[in-house]
Amino acid sequence: MFANRYGIRTFIAFTHDFIAVAVAWWLAYLCRFNFDIPAVSVIFLLQTLPWIVLIQGGAFLWFGLYRGLWRYASLPDLKRIVVAVAVGSVAVTLMLWLFGLLRNVPGAVIMLAPLLLLLIMGGSRLIYRAWKERRLYSLESYEAKLVLILGAGSTAVNLVKALTGSREWHVVGMLDDDPRKLGTRLQGVRVRGMIKELPQWVQKLNVGHVIIAIPSVSRRIHRQALEMCSEIGVKAMTVPSYADLISGKTTVSQIREIQLDDLLGRAPVVLDDDGLHDLLTGKVILVTGAGGSIGSELCRQLVSFEPKHIVFVELSEFSLYTIQEEFLARYPAMSMSFVIGDIKDHARMTQLFTQFHPTVVFHAAAYKHVPLMEQENACQAILNNVLGTYVLAQVAINFAVDKFVLISTDKAVNPVSVMGSSKRLAEMVCQALQQSISKHVNADRDHPTRQTCFVMVRFGNVLGSTGSVIPKFREQIAKGGPITITHPDMTRYFMSIPEAAQLVLQAGLMGGTQGGGEIFVLDMGDPVKIVDLANDLIHLSGLAEGDIRIEFTGLRPGEKIHEELLATSESTLPTPHQKLRIAQACQVDEQWLSELVAWLDKVTVLSDQEVRDELIRWVPEYTHKEVRH
Repeated sequence: MFANRYGIRTFIAFTHDFIAVAVAWWLAYLCRFNFDIPAVSVIFLLQTLPWIVLIQGGAFLWFGLYRGLWRYASLPDLKRIVVAVAVGSVAVTLMLWLFGLLRNVPGAVIMLAPLLLLLIMGGSRLIYRAWKERRLYSLESYEAKLVLILGAGSTAVNLVKALTGSREWHVVGMLDDDPRKLGTRLQGVRVRGMIKELPQWVQKLNVGHVIIAIPSVSRRIHRQALEMCSEIGVKAMTVPSYADLISGKTTVSQIREIQLDDLLGRAPVVLDDDGLHDLLTGKVILVTGAGGSIGSELCRQLVSFEPKHIVFVELSEFSLYTIQEEFLARYPAMSMSFVIGDIKDHARMTQLFTQFHPTVVFHAAAYKHVPLMEQENACQAILNNVLGTYVLAQVAINFAVDKFVLISTDKAVNPVSVMGSSKRLAEMVCQALQQSISKHVNADRDHPTRQTCFVMVRFGNVLGSTGSVIPKFREQIAKGGPITITHPDMTRYFMSIPEAAQLVLQAGLMGGTQGGGEIFVLDMGDPVKIVDLANDLIHLSGLAEGDIRIEFTGLRPGEKIHEELLATSESTLPTPHQKLRIAQACQVDEQWLSELVAWLDKVTVLSDQEVRDELIRWVPEYTHKEVRH
């Protein structure tokens, strides 16, 4: 019956401990009498032993010694055994005293029996665990992947714990640059040498994988490890980021391949969660370009703030279908609408705002590909990026939307391309509309109404976004090369898609502190050479630099060698968030806006060259050059 209730393994463990109690008392008597126990003591021991076993066994059950498995016996299990044996021994002594039998038991037996019981119970569990793990390793070591761990800190130690007994991984050593740890053993794994000695240890131990277990390490260490691994033909992996580990999103055992984000070495974004909840929770949020890289990530970030409803606006049917399938599967409880719509279509936008009454609008819809918009499509770039923004913004004003957040780009700074100029014009449209709103508010202070606050956010390239160099490079690597780069000195600012989306949300919250119309500039860190980026992708693919050829094809129309985050005439103001600053851009007025709108009505019949000629008039910083140093 006991076996049926608690399981056969528990029954066997319990039986083992019962026998251990009897053996411990017998051994204690043997030790006391030098292995020649008097007959009277043998009779007394046999008479009292059943009661001793029952009392001690009751203590074992009371302290839950049978809730775990012997295979995973650990220090907490040993502590429970010590307490259970001590309490049981005290109870046995009291029982003997109450029945007047204590004088018949030698004091040495009272002291020795618990110690011997601890040795038998604890030792048998540890021996079983060691045997089980050795048996697993002997059966599975040929299938498990041999791995070296870079780092010997707390994260590495926790990783070794997590991988103990793993069928997939077998840790054969650790490497760390702290000389005090060299030669020591952590969780049974030896710290064999320094990180720079990785190639020789990989060869010596026949290792096929390396795990970087230093989540706060700089990108320089990640890159060096990646280069060493690619040179010697082993795969480099890493643990989740430090931010994810402390937040509880992931565990240290969730090993993954190194990603480009790790090589950027950017600190995690800290968001004003309370403020964002006030802005977003329980509100209707509309996102244009919701099927794109930034738009879709914005929607993923929005879900955590529990908005009342999210409206996904997208012109591409396939992109909308794809994002719908993802969100319906991942967030079935979220209230959402997926709508086809062209932001230039005033009637359609009015219909959507009438139906949903959004409180916050994130405008991510735009044509962004520089060379594509430069030739044959300049007119469409202006219509979509400028006229579309104006139409959407006017509808937002008419429906008293609280916040209108425009996603801009670093290519709007001193633009040399039609695309960059169109995004700068979109910024100026929002600035002019904000000035118009402020003017009318000041003129009619006696009848205050809800007013729309415009916010613009500029940032550079995001890793892996649609149309970026990352997917293109990966495709070229998969084909065996070559990787094509326009210029050997070309640099770009990069951040991850989640980081960009988080900072857009933060900027949306902070917008309006200076009256609205602010242009927020994201801290993009240091610019990254495209050549270095290509080499990083080669290493991430498990190849060496010499395995894939790099060709330089020359700058394409509208491209710069180096992007900028501020125009020469602009300066910035700090904000409470260390990764956001406010650009002090030149202002435009209502008259400028009315003239621009009149020009936009004619854009549909303009050639590429006519568009470029007109842009000089509307965007003073614009210069049409092939190369800008």
